[in-house]
Amino acid sequence: MLSEHKTRESSRTGLFDDVAGGHEQIVFCHDRESGLRAIIAMHDTRLGPALGGIRMRPYPSEGEAVRDVLRLARAMTYKSALAGLDLGGGKSVIIGDPYTQKAESLFRAMGRQIEALGGRYICATDIGTTAQDLQFVRRETRHVTGLPEAWGGLGDTSVLTGLTVFLGMKAAAAEAWGNDSLQGRRVLVQGAGKVGSHLMEHLASEGAEILVADVVGLSAQRAAERFGARIVPSEDVFDEDCDVFSPNALGGVLNDETIPGLRCRIVCGGANNQLAEEAFEEDLFRRGILYAPDFMVNSGGVISAECELLGAPLARAEIVAQGVTDTARRVFAAARERAIPPSAAARSLAEQRIEQVSNARKGFLPRRSTE
Repeated sequence: MLSEHKTRESSRTGLFDDVAGGHEQIVFCHDRESGLRAIIAMHDTRLGPALGGIRMRPYPSEGEAVRDVLRLARAMTYKSALAGLDLGGGKSVIIGDPYTQKAESLFRAMGRQIEALGGRYICATDIGTTAQDLQFVRRETRHVTGLPEAWGGLGDTSVLTGLTVFLGMKAAAAEAWGNDSLQGRRVLVQGAGKVGSHLMEHLASEGAEILVADVVGLSAQRAAERFGARIVPSEDVFDEDCDVFSPNALGGVLNDETIPGLRCRIVCGGANNQLAEEAFEEDLFRRGILYAPDFMVNSGGVISAECELLGAPLARAEIVAQGVTDTARRVFAAARERAIPPSAAARSLAEQRIEQVSNARKGFLPRRSTE
């Protein structure tokens, strides 16, 4: 009996380790009437409720959807902690085509699933979802951020994300070249969507030489006309000579096939999970490419979200966003002193803050009166 008990216990532990990977809670959501198939992952809520956007994609398999949501939720934990916010890390994915399968009933069903979690998870937009989609979610739950101003929110979070990526890029420039100016630097922006466009606004004002690539030709053309950017074919982005490579589309673009071709000194962009695997940070490090961790520089969205939750004005969010410069400097300094990749240094600093705040909260707090 003891042997059988050990075998069963080992099996259960292995399943949790393989699937959850340290996540606190994973929720599989289904609604027959709307066709909703979604996964909500909460990685760590020691600092506060898990916040992260709703991503909608036609994943090739349920397994890929699970892997994506778990990686994204974990990154959100580090992002909020490093930005000094009292929020945990979470994410959700809806399995479906955002171009053909969206419906009010789908997002209202998602809202009911989020409401059932009682505030442990707070959503926002992500790839494949819009503020309009969130308005349907909001009809079923109050645990929503990134809403338009008319709905009591702070508006489009990509504006602030474009700013924090730009500030992180300037800090990386200072680390790489001893001067934070991007004037005359060749910056290749992969992805001319919302974040990429706002980033290019700052780069154009700085006097950078902008190169742009996007799988949607019209988006690249608009960027070329608006910012004077030179269009680079999407299939050539990893071989293009530039000073800064800035991924601002989907994640996983830095892998064993693309890294060997990179011809840049800095990688800094707004896309989540740019590294296909964490181990690839070592490949960049060995090649002398300075990687500004995505969860460090694309924090504008969560900063805006926290201010929205607190009822604070956009001006406060903009002030907090400026702190990305100092955070990046601390991360690069720690990486330099320890001779480790910046992403490893950033995770270490984030984990230190989580532990310190968690320990500080262990003292007695009187229960709030409900009367």
